[in-house]
Amino acid sequence: MAKVAFLGLGVMGYPMAGHLATAGHEVTVYNRTDAKAEAWVAQHGGAMADTPAAAVQGAEFVMSCVGNDDDLRGVCIGPDGAFAGMADGAVFVDHTTVSATVTRELHAAAAEAGIAFVDAPISGGQAGAENGQLVVMCGGEQSAYDRAAPMIDAYSKLCKRLGDSGAGQLCKMVNQICIAGLVQGLSEGLHFAEKAGLDGREVISVIGGGAAGSWQMVNRFETMLDDHFEHGFAVDWMRKDLGICLDTANETGASLPVTALVDQFYKEVQKMGGGRWDTSSLFKRLRKLDG
Repeated sequence: MAKVAFLGLGVMGYPMAGHLATAGHEVTVYNRTDAKAEAWVAQHGGAMADTPAAAVQGAEFVMSCVGNDDDLRGVCIGPDGAFAGMADGAVFVDHTTVSATVTRELHAAAAEAGIAFVDAPISGGQAGAENGQLVVMCGGEQSAYDRAAPMIDAYSKLCKRLGDSGAGQLCKMVNQICIAGLVQGLSEGLHFAEKAGLDGREVISVIGGGAAGSWQMVNRFETMLDDHFEHGFAVDWMRKDLGICLDTANETGASLPVTALVDQFYKEVQKMGGGRWDTSSLFKRLRKLDG
């Protein structure tokens, strides 16, 4: 069993850190607001710290799951940052969805400090985190990944290294690009069914087992038809991720016309007050367009 620090106890980080504690690791947590950390310690034991630098003292592995590029820099860099407190040879594993640019920047800073850095964004949503069934896509040195993978197993069903630093984040961008198109397609299909006078549930019972089937269809069609959008990944988070995808596409020369269009549809959902609705709320936007 290892000594571990976990930085960031949001809807994903809180249960992920819990799985590490359940697996028998000695876990110290840090969160920007103390209340979350206090609740976690009350539930799982372990310890909490006031700063990332204090949380990582003596840790062999440090996991982070925060909000964005700036949040990640904030927990890594500076006198109170994790890098200042980590021991030589320790491994930093970042589960935040951020740009490949900041990942490579922090990978270089970690190397200068004698620390290994693995970018390891996740997919599977809150349910995946709670059930320990996340998919984790990793970038970084093979040796660092090999050391981190057994720790990541505590909350994942699949973990794979895709290449050098940044490869995990690039893979996560592919994931979000695919999801954006799938959810819009499903929304349009259900919208068409309603306008054509079909029972959406009956339609899905027929097409869900064929070539049109997807995780989004199986897990979201009923809540979409019931006008419930309080499940899973929020629109605000998706727009942050799609912004990273589109910025990277501009850098690489990739063409993402559908992704750019769906991003604007999500912007309309935000204007409807749906920033915290889940990503399937694209269907609600179509219903609103009907008046």
